[in-house]
Amino acid sequence: MGCRKRAPVTDLLRVVARDGTLVPDPRRRLPGRGASLHPTPECLRTAERRRAFLRALRLPGGGSTPVEAGPLRDHVLGAPSPAPAGNGARTGDSTRTSTARTTTAPTQTDPRPVGPHVESRTSSDEQAVKSPR
Repeated sequence: MGCRKRAPVTDLLRVVARDGTLVPDPRRRLPGRGASLHPTPECLRTAERRRAFLRALRLPGGGSTPVEAGPLRDHVLGAPSPAPAGNGARTGDSTRTSTARTTTAPTQTDPRPVGPHVESRTSSDEQAVKSPR
């Protein structure tokens, strides 16, 4: 979608819109219209610049309504979302306390692994077996 290059579906990341937010769907299971994107920062930036998500997902508003790409950006870039201001960290000799807080926050907020997704087959992925009638 961003770079417009063809690739096997297994190399692409599916993206869906949920309540005005772009959500990554690496397992390709979420309902609704999806768009495929290379899971690279360059392809994501190109898609955002071209407003390709609005067209590909057929979102209402025709480009005037902004769409939030935070969860998708976090998934592709592999960086946790920034911590909210006022988390109690002070300047001076309390750097150990603030460091401990920032290292524990990502594990509590997002338990999913970050980075390229590798799908494994499960029993639900197998094709249905036809039984004689």
